[in-house]
Amino acid sequence: MMKSNQISKTETAQAMAAASSEWGIELPKVRNLTAHEVAEGRTLLVGEGVSMVRIDGRYLPFLGDEATLSRFQSATVDMGAVKFVCKGADIMRPGITGFGQFGAGEIITVREESRGKFIAVGRALVPSSEMENMERGRAVANAHYISDIFWEAQKSL
Repeated sequence: MMKSNQISKTETAQAMAAASSEWGIELPKVRNLTAHEVAEGRTLLVGEGVSMVRIDGRYLPFLGDEATLSRFQSATVDMGAVKFVCKGADIMRPGITGFGQFGAGEIITVREESRGKFIAVGRALVPSSEMENMERGRAVANAHYISDIFWEAQKSL
């Protein structure tokens, strides 16, 4: 059973400021966020015009929030990688067919190549400049993906 509650204006402002600073993106002003605790240390935060996930105190954009997702750099994966990514696997270099410019540790989105749909959000394990010369290995740590607990919890809201 998921616990949900509206968080205070102060807590909302702190969460928005933390996400804004971690993402390097100016986020819209939001009066109140509703926190849906989906598991220990894992919360889905939903407000007017913004949805994000908090995992152990760090923020990621929610996969349903395409307006926010489109503001991040991304990596595109081939169709063979999709089912693995959607089960939580990290993104391996051979499955990546294209990518933007980013540094190691930055939050990036993962898209599938046929329609460009967002399928995951993660952290780059290597900078894009290094990725070009990589032939194998983990390139992106998968943190939130389609069909995970946040995705499933959102369906029941």
